[in-house]
Amino acid sequence: MRTLGYFTLALQAQGVPESGTGSINFTELIAHSNWLTKGVLLILLLFSAVSWGIILFKTWQYRRASRNTTMFLQVFRKSTKFSEVQAVCSSVNASPLVGIFQSGYAELNAQLRQQQAAESPARPQAVVARPTLKSLDAVDRALLRATTSEVGKLEKRVPFLATTASITPFIGLFGTVWGIMAAFQNIGAQGSTSLNVVAPGIAEALVATAAGLFAAVPAVYFYNHFTNMVKEFAAEMDDFSLEFLNISERNFT
Repeated sequence: MRTLGYFTLALQAQGVPESGTGSINFTELIAHSNWLTKGVLLILLLFSAVSWGIILFKTWQYRRASRNTTMFLQVFRKSTKFSEVQAVCSSVNASPLVGIFQSGYAELNAQLRQQQAAESPARPQAVVARPTLKSLDAVDRALLRATTSEVGKLEKRVPFLATTASITPFIGLFGTVWGIMAAFQNIGAQGSTSLNVVAPGIAEALVATAAGLFAAVPAVYFYNHFTNMVKEFAAEMDDFSLEFLNISERNFT
């Protein structure tokens, strides 16, 4: 109640009306603030708007990727040929496993085609032998490169949330310090320590601090949430790579 009283005095000192009994009109308070406070609040608003845009987009992207991954794994584990899996990749391309599969499948096909090209001139009439891989390690490296690429796609723009979480409290703190400096300047200029002199600067300072926290707190939460989701996707990709290698080793070595 005492803090609310300080805000009320600050509003009255600035000629800002209250919006109702026991409530404060923050819009009017911001409108009567100085240019630096408005600049700080504008910067925080931009950080918050971009962060929420990223949060909404990444939430949609991860949900879609999760659904498509479930569908892709069902097809992959039921199919008897990689060509059958390749045929459905375009319909579940939001899954990071699709990129890994296509990279491994491309390397697999490249090696098998090279083997067929090398054997055909030498034995044109011979019975086609069972296809074998020249290098399973090359397939493993192709899967690893694809995994790194897919993780990078999933992590894209997420670091901005960490930047927002780190920077915006300090930007809000800067507005707080400036408001307190203004309050002390008013004390020195008017020679009075009454709340009518001190409260306006403190009120502006507290608004800047609140805005900084408003931008930072959601960014911290969703950054940690998305980071954990990327780790889960990465673990799923590693498991799939091992599964792909096992199938390739059984059938082509």
